[in-house]
Amino acid sequence: MIARLSADKRAVISEKSVSVYDAEGLAWHSVGKVGLALKPVREDLKNGRFLGLVGFEPMSRSGLHQHLGVATSFILDGSITDYQAPIGLHQAGINLEGATHDAISYQRTLLMSRLEAGVIYPESTDRDFALHVGPRFGSIRNANPEVPPEITVSVDALPGLATTIGGVTRKMIFDFAVAHGNHRYAEIGMLPGSATPAFVTSALLELWVRAGDVCVGGKAAHANCFVIVEPGTTLVIESGFGALFHVWSEGPINWADGVARPDLFGF
Repeated sequence: MIARLSADKRAVISEKSVSVYDAEGLAWHSVGKVGLALKPVREDLKNGRFLGLVGFEPMSRSGLHQHLGVATSFILDGSITDYQAPIGLHQAGINLEGATHDAISYQRTLLMSRLEAGVIYPESTDRDFALHVGPRFGSIRNANPEVPPEITVSVDALPGLATTIGGVTRKMIFDFAVAHGNHRYAEIGMLPGSATPAFVTSALLELWVRAGDVCVGGKAAHANCFVIVEPGTTLVIESGFGALFHVWSEGPINWADGVARPDLFGF
């Protein structure tokens, strides 16, 4: 079984509205199969939701599974391969609901992962092994075999589009409207000294800092930190020396000063 960290042991900085987690200080936890491990930041065993890091050793497999909701990942090192094709360094992978596959890594691989729902493993799967949190076990049928198991996005090749905020750019990685949802997954770039106006979150907002320094609601974060912002939080995002971060926004924001600016995260 996977050992679970309590929030007070894994949070570097934690308050009600904004929490920062430094992934460097988190321990790896076995998933019951040699070669696979997780660094959970947030996990919901009942609903299969997860945010954190996933590690593959060479020749290790995820095991056959079917996604019950959207999963997004970003390859930090190495690559993984399923029956469609490999997903490699600095590419994002999006698994839609119903995606059914078995991924293998032929080299040491590290990825950042966010799951919005659980997965189903075949009934015959060893119950002591489950790469995904809160797994279910049962019969699997791929109802849409013509749909690729993974949408692959080369993030560094996306255009960094200017926002209406000086020094802040956005790359839209995935618009959940494709999956009949209303979330956004984007990469935000900030020049040194840039800052957003204050805004209020209407839904969950989560960040993973790819590089640089960023201050979220007064909480400092650096490369390989995760930030969780609760709904209803008023905050400013700013950077002293430049930042690049991924963000998942589950709903539009509201600008605190009432000015009718476009949404920061692309709604």
